[in-house]
Amino acid sequence: MSVDLLQDRIRKTKNPTVVDFGLMEDQIPAAYYQKEDYFPAAYEVYCKELLDALKEIVPAVRFSINLAGVYGPDGLSCLSELLRYAHSLGYYVLLDGPAALSAEDAQRSADRLLGENPWLQFDALVVDAYIGSDAIRPYAQRLSQANKALFVLARTPNRSSQDLQDLLTGSRLVHQAAADLINRFAQGDLGKSGYAPVAAVAAANAPDSLRNLRERYKYTFLLVDGYDATNANAKNCAYAFDRLGHGGVVCAGISITAAWKNDPWTSEDCCEAAVEAANRMKKNLQRYVTIL
Repeated sequence: MSVDLLQDRIRKTKNPTVVDFGLMEDQIPAAYYQKEDYFPAAYEVYCKELLDALKEIVPAVRFSINLAGVYGPDGLSCLSELLRYAHSLGYYVLLDGPAALSAEDAQRSADRLLGENPWLQFDALVVDAYIGSDAIRPYAQRLSQANKALFVLARTPNRSSQDLQDLLTGSRLVHQAAADLINRFAQGDLGKSGYAPVAAVAAANAPDSLRNLRERYKYTFLLVDGYDATNANAKNCAYAFDRLGHGGVVCAGISITAAWKNDPWTSEDCCEAAVEAANRMKKNLQRYVTIL
């Protein structure tokens, strides 16, 4: 089971971190545009150098179909190459799947990404299920055969998430209702790690939510998103883990991939800055999470 592979790699590195490579154009050093004057090409070169630099520190990385898709065929070709390259370096690879606005969208995506001849290499998909179970079922039905994991959004770290996700519906908040839905698909198919292949995405800057999700859903692996969001910190992220330090992974993005933009770094030190930021995040998490 793919979630077991993630847990194994976390234990090996003693680092429950995933790095999100969702970069904006101005977050890539100017030197890379001097080599390649088009974003997909510059992005590919920069990401490969970051992947090389972080491979002994970070167990998992995350890419996005939507980011690649807005750049057309060149963007999708770049994404395919980066997923292949990340796999070749031994990373656990998460892929943010395409938005599904209907049951048919989800079915088409599941067929293409989890079918017999998938066109992209990855270990887990991240999907949004706010249209309901129609956005989960087509993927969940294929996970065992494809040996993949599925991470489904419950609570997100963006500033306006509370506009919808923290509204009260009956006796639950909306994101708790989403977690209940995710948990229904996570029942009965546990791996050796004790966690199901259908997992949930939670928010690093919502500690009460993290605590509730971990206590309520014993067998649901949690991807804690937004480590570099406002009000997020390692202490709060620790609520996502069980007593063995298992069952969770924390996602950071530009605090690592664009660390070169912070003093005292320059664009020439971009990979060194990313390594230092990743090691700092690892040490901060290890203060509160002991992985046995």
